[in-house]
Amino acid sequence: MAAARPSLGRVLPGSSVLFLCDMQEKFRHNIAYFPQIVSVAARMLKVARLLEVPVMLTEQYPQGLGPTVPELGTEGLRPLAKTCFSMVPALQQELDSRPQLRSVLLCGIEAQACILNTTLDLLDRGLQVHVVVDACSSRSQVDRLVALARMRQSGAFLSTSEGLILQLVGDAVHPQFK
Repeated sequence: MAAARPSLGRVLPGSSVLFLCDMQEKFRHNIAYFPQIVSVAARMLKVARLLEVPVMLTEQYPQGLGPTVPELGTEGLRPLAKTCFSMVPALQQELDSRPQLRSVLLCGIEAQACILNTTLDLLDRGLQVHVVVDACSSRSQVDRLVALARMRQSGAFLSTSEGLILQLVGDAVHPQFK
């Protein structure tokens, strides 16, 4: 009897969704590499829109932490407010309405809090999680690195934005490749 083959972690536009987690004003000066994280997440958002990949956006306690930073480019998206250290409870209905969903591409902050807990909740649901490592950070790089290791141990895929974008496009002849 053959052993069960582990998931390859393929990412396809028709069965994926992009999660943008808590990239808000109050975090701007406390999160390591914040401008770079937001820039990479904005690139992921642009690609998701081009390829018609659904996008979900949350804000952690926006009354205290402010709105999503404008440079992320989330015009037209309605952020869902949350206080939980996971995006899943706030996005439960949205997730339930997508039976074709297999993969979540996850960007945002903080790695040891909302990114880790979102990852664990999504893995519990049987979904593949692709943590966009160049679009996730924390105040402390120790917290970030340990959280990334913990997510990998739990079954998440750690990927770069470039690698995920190329998987989503699939071929240099794709009309949206450039």
